[in-house]
Amino acid sequence: MPVRVELPFHLRALAHVESEVTVDVDGAVTQRTIIDALEARYPMLRGTIRDYATDRRRPFLRFFACEEDLSFALPDAPLPDAVASGAEPFLIVGALSGG
Repeated sequence: MPVRVELPFHLRALAHVESEVTVDVDGAVTQRTIIDALEARYPMLRGTIRDYATDRRRPFLRFFACEEDLSFALPDAPLPDAVASGAEPFLIVGALSGG
């Protein structure tokens, strides 16, 4: 099933894509399956969204869907139906820091 994903600028530049891409996800639509599909389609993104060794989200990236922060949700938890159907995008957002 095609899923829409919006990427932050630095990942778009690395993958040479526009702000929104579409990836095909087989089975349940979860953070893990979306990122697996992204890394399969855009191998240059491997390791930029999640750590190779721990498989955990990189600290300065956040995940959102349907106006909900999913950054600390379990990676295998099903995402909202609107994301699974392609009606709403899964957002990967670069977090800001500073003081």
